[in-house]
Amino acid sequence: MRAAARHIVRELGFMQRGLAGTDLSPSAVHAIIELGYGTVKNASDLGDLLHLEKSSVSRLVQKLKKDGLIQAGPDPSDKRARDLSLTEEGKRLLGEVEAFGRLQLRSALEDLPSAQIATIETGLALFAKSLSGACVSPPKVDIFEGYRSGVISSVAHLHATFYAQHCGFGSVFERKVATEMSEFMGRIDNPVNTTFSAYSGDRLLGSISLDGEDLTDGASHLRWFIVSPIAHGMGIGNMLLRKATAFVDDHGFDRTRLWTFKGLDAARHLYEKHGFTLAHQTPGTQWGMQVIEQEFVRGRGV
Repeated sequence: MRAAARHIVRELGFMQRGLAGTDLSPSAVHAIIELGYGTVKNASDLGDLLHLEKSSVSRLVQKLKKDGLIQAGPDPSDKRARDLSLTEEGKRLLGEVEAFGRLQLRSALEDLPSAQIATIETGLALFAKSLSGACVSPPKVDIFEGYRSGVISSVAHLHATFYAQHCGFGSVFERKVATEMSEFMGRIDNPVNTTFSAYSGDRLLGSISLDGEDLTDGASHLRWFIVSPIAHGMGIGNMLLRKATAFVDDHGFDRTRLWTFKGLDAARHLYEKHGFTLAHQTPGTQWGMQVIEQEFVRGRGV
């Protein structure tokens, strides 16, 4: 991680004067961006954000004022303070910095698939929060069993949006999830069928279902396992799979089957962690486009 961080710092130009195509220092460019975004409004806030001493901030502000990039005005809420803002020249420079930064990102990411770009975005955001010590406490999560109002549409929505973004699935897949889950909920009162759903307040964070009726060999069918992207890293997947495997063991099923497709490595890791093994794979199109379909099986009490 440290080697990757050093490489990013070098490639983005932080080791040299003239960051983002300007003739300014990195701290000056940062000040222009944060003042332009409205993240800070005075020298004290700027120093706290950039981790600069008061004397360093004072010199930086004076330099930017001298260059005609920022201006100071009265703070309506505190007569002793002075608000900082960008001049027209500062706003023009901010536009150039933004364009430069976007070009850097496009050049770096244009050949990557959307799934990898999403991973980079999530990883950098989490890393930034960890560095700043700003990680918030995870929300309270409640696990509910059985049907809850809105669960069908919420599960279908999570599936449709995730797999459209990461796998290119379309209406065939969304209709399949919504239709088949609706049919399943008509049988939810059978003791061998259930759904476990994780909620934070009214927001669905993840769901998993066990269908004990639809497979002719008497196995339990694990279906519609999904965790919302906003809940990744919170352990929701582990919680749901623990509930699911305990349910099938308690109801005496000798095995549990699930069908997925190749490439969902995070989900596969969870399946294997909870005792599932890959039993079969073959090309298929049941989700609306050709993928390598995979069947995983778990024996009782594994």
